[in-house]
Amino acid sequence: MNTIEKALMHGLFVHLHHNIDKVIDFKGFQEINRQVEKIWPGALLVGPEANDDAAVFQFPGMDGFVVGKMESHCSPCVPRPYDAAATGAGGAMRDVVAMGARPVFLMDFIGTRPLDQEVIVGPCGFKGRCTCGKCQVMTSQERVNIMVKGLGDMCRTMDVFIVGGGFSTSFSDIVPAVVVSVIGKLVTEKPLTKPAKDVGDKIIIIGVTGNDGNDTLYRAGLVEEMRPAIALFEEEKVALEAALAAFATGQVKACSDLGAAGIGAAICESARYGKLGARVDLTKIPVSVEDITPQEVLICETQARYIVQVAPEAVDEVVTAIRAKTGHVAVIGEITATDQEVFDYDGEVIATIPNQPSEKTLEILKSGQ
Repeated sequence: MNTIEKALMHGLFVHLHHNIDKVIDFKGFQEINRQVEKIWPGALLVGPEANDDAAVFQFPGMDGFVVGKMESHCSPCVPRPYDAAATGAGGAMRDVVAMGARPVFLMDFIGTRPLDQEVIVGPCGFKGRCTCGKCQVMTSQERVNIMVKGLGDMCRTMDVFIVGGGFSTSFSDIVPAVVVSVIGKLVTEKPLTKPAKDVGDKIIIIGVTGNDGNDTLYRAGLVEEMRPAIALFEEEKVALEAALAAFATGQVKACSDLGAAGIGAAICESARYGKLGARVDLTKIPVSVEDITPQEVLICETQARYIVQVAPEAVDEVVTAIRAKTGHVAVIGEITATDQEVFDYDGEVIATIPNQPSEKTLEILKSGQ
């Protein structure tokens, strides 16, 4: 394993963000859902055990399907409360879109220290005192106002209602709670579930990749400074409309939001869940900054991006539909019959990720060596 393979595989197979089933009893949920299914037969189409971007369900007696997602962006609110709250909302909206839906409603919960207590906002926020000279000291109330503005600005840009939520000032931790739930209406004929579908399908990216949202690289010791993802507003709206335009062709087989661990995680999970592989040329990916490294292109979680998969003969139609909304689109790879995902850059293999790492590899990843 090289360093970047170790970082990505740790995220995919060890880090709890991608392995929530290790701490949550999904089988218990399934049992509950089977029981409820007797009362509302057919209401739940995609549940938590599917490990997909969002849930898909139907209100009995109503036409069409509804998509729902909950997401938190708590820790990033310490250094960047505005961006973190906005990206939490935007990320949940993208998860809803990735299933083939347009987001409509948002509910949020904010938990913080008592409103008159001081908090440190900036790089030293986790330490409890500023040593860099770049932080701001403010009241908890002032930080709440910043987080609420971030949520509101994202919803205003994306034409999403804020319909309610919750609020608490009983938190004592340095990290506030920022949790959003987004509900949308399915606009595709059926959900665009995450697993890759067919060998030879082409992988298309929508959006531009930067070097922000580098926490996976930071945890791996590959960068010196953690840079939380920057909130993108108009870009989110453009990417949303571009994705919906792609869906309208009826040719998209699978879609993923590029969240934690970015392109690497989205493609690896899609291929693995589909019991297939993938090969991706990272040099084809549109980027927004100069001197970006292949590792950053692979793993950083810049906002406002999607991956869609289509049959080879549908590429031109889908790309044309996307280009009607944005020029930031590229065909970057394809689904393969292998049991691994290979990422190239300038003709050199940067990372090869197996769908089933050996027990020895998993032990090394867990040990942090």
